[in-house]
Amino acid sequence: MNLPYLIPRLIRHFLPEKLVRALLLRNIIIRPGLETNHPLAAVQRYADVLSKRGRSFQETRVLVFGYGGRFDIGFGVLKAGAAHVILCDKYAPPDEAHNRRMFGAEEKYFYMERQGLRPRSEWITLLHEDIREVQIDPVDIVISSSVYEHLEDVEGITRALARLTRPDGIQIHYVDLRDHFFKYPFEMLRFSESTWRRWLNPSSNHNRYRLWDYRRTFESCFKTVEIEILSREEEAFRKLMPRIRPEFVSGNIEEDAVGLIQVVASEPVRD
Repeated sequence: MNLPYLIPRLIRHFLPEKLVRALLLRNIIIRPGLETNHPLAAVQRYADVLSKRGRSFQETRVLVFGYGGRFDIGFGVLKAGAAHVILCDKYAPPDEAHNRRMFGAEEKYFYMERQGLRPRSEWITLLHEDIREVQIDPVDIVISSSVYEHLEDVEGITRALARLTRPDGIQIHYVDLRDHFFKYPFEMLRFSESTWRRWLNPSSNHNRYRLWDYRRTFESCFKTVEIEILSREEEAFRKLMPRIRPEFVSGNIEEDAVGLIQVVASEPVRD
């Protein structure tokens, strides 16, 4: 038994999500991702992917899927030339303290109301709804980072995002396939689904999808799918492989040991 892994995982499983979110936003114990720590670098990363394909944010409608309550990415995308940004997150309300501190002087894009700082509707739309039920005009670009690995209904949400994307639109997603207790990147793959869900799955949910699961899902919803492997941890995977459950092993170590991927999808398939 790997007690240094199991004990924190048990605690994380039963920790209230509001407390988890507070720790994440303050970078205490739980490590936030690039979009929280370095939002301008995150926007530039998306811009670089678009540029390589002869595209840009200029005059586009952009959907930020899972914006995390902070307006940084939406603001950055607007400054990169987008005409309108939709910030969507079913679970994360606006981070009032951060947003007011960062954007209180940006009166062109934001205004104050009783609840806190809010974006002006001509520039930014806030959606705190289930994306599968959203009815909006299609967008040109959909972006997300470290969101997909937390989804419960990966297939249904991907279909919904495809439906909301223009025929000539594009999606860019960064997905982390590692256990988010990063010291043990593949430890979560040792456990059955029932054990994982009952005792160890964090309150933010970790679906444990592997590379081939994401490939299958995106290829069912888009005609063109490019998946770039950004990192592998072969040594860690090989070390643990005898104890990893067979459903998480394809036999191709180059795919089994993948840590991070970039998914670029275009030409959505219509139902």
